[in-house]
Amino acid sequence: MKVVRIIARLNVGGPARHVVWLAAGLKAYDCETLLVSGIVPVGEDDMGYFAEETGVKPLYLQQMSREISPKDLITIWKLYRLFLREQPDIIHTHTAKAGTVGRIAGLLYRWLTPGLLAGKPRQCRFVHTYHGHIFHSYYGPLKTRLFLAIERTLARAGTDRIIAISEQQRQEINQHFHVGRRNQFKVIPLGLDTTVFADWRERRNRFREELKAGPNELLVGIVGRLTEIKNHELFLESIARFKQLHAQVPRRVRFVIIGDGRLRGQLEEQSRSLRLNDDIVFAGTRRDPEYFYPALDIVALTSRNEGTPLTLIEAMLNARPVIATAVGGVVDLLGNTQFSEASYTICERGIRVAPNNADGLAAGLARLVDDEELRIGLGERGHQFICQNYGKERLLQDVADLYQELIRPSREAVDVPARQTMGGAEKAIDRSASGLSTIGFDDRSSPR
Repeated sequence: MKVVRIIARLNVGGPARHVVWLAAGLKAYDCETLLVSGIVPVGEDDMGYFAEETGVKPLYLQQMSREISPKDLITIWKLYRLFLREQPDIIHTHTAKAGTVGRIAGLLYRWLTPGLLAGKPRQCRFVHTYHGHIFHSYYGPLKTRLFLAIERTLARAGTDRIIAISEQQRQEINQHFHVGRRNQFKVIPLGLDTTVFADWRERRNRFREELKAGPNELLVGIVGRLTEIKNHELFLESIARFKQLHAQVPRRVRFVIIGDGRLRGQLEEQSRSLRLNDDIVFAGTRRDPEYFYPALDIVALTSRNEGTPLTLIEAMLNARPVIATAVGGVVDLLGNTQFSEASYTICERGIRVAPNNADGLAAGLARLVDDEELRIGLGERGHQFICQNYGKERLLQDVADLYQELIRPSREAVDVPARQTMGGAEKAIDRSASGLSTIGFDDRSSPR
């Protein structure tokens, strides 16, 4: 089976690791994958190194960027030519921009064929994964409506299956925003190698020693890009309010911001204005999650919008208690309500607060700091839940099964000898068409 997998950019975050894991892992399921990515813009950290370390060599398209641009037409044309060359069984897109240009190019590939007049398009299936969505909290009302209209159109005309990474996300996209039909959706949660953090207890001290954290000092961390959607401003505001609640508590609590981005200067200035300099460490981007997660005592997430955040999954794998805003798949991760306070909710596997609620976040943090038994219980239940439900092998099997389900009907419907004859003629035409325009096509060597 041949798959062309497309993502807008391999920037730091869960989607980049997800596509690399799929590209590498599905080889064991007789699935050959070509990973196509746009270029990471200035101001964002590049995770291309992760693909290289995993043995995946992406093809980079310089024209593919996050924002709408006239270059999108070039990207669509290049992808169309790529499909002619590769002749994929599956075109699988990830993230909004890749989903748009990839599916438009895919429709051209499906229908611009000598068999069009006979009503015989190419047998290629389209899959799109929503890691999050851009239907709120990213853009203004006009641009949001435009993107929503594009997604609704592509779901109807150019998608065989839509993958949501949590049931909460599926309900939001399908039922609230009316994208796609219910039977198009398949919920496939994220998956990762759960053995990476198996000995987290033995790794607890390295990052703590680097920060000169004492044995009785609590570290509260937040992990993610310093960008608007992650809402680190809320994290800083909640720290200031937390300090007011804990002004008389002798035990020291420090806060660690792990990640980088163009908002770093602005956040450092906010930290100074709130007089938090002695309480906060800006640790920057780190490539050692196996060391920094175990060092933390509590992990927070303050996003305005999320799919299923890999940072929380990794924190829970390290048995870290989490507190997070109730957005997207976070709700599924934290589980059912156990007890509701005025401004926060204690769930099975973490504390949930309303988005943009600094008072709720501060109060929830205070509860976790004061209640060691609660911290331990949430961490243990979170660890067990992730180990049982978010393994990489389960992810790979789910995706492989979906691919087989999609291509099986088309393969069974075509008579084998006829298909071989038609396929040979069609491939010859495709090679001719592709050969007319291959000069300057291959962007594998282009800088990221």
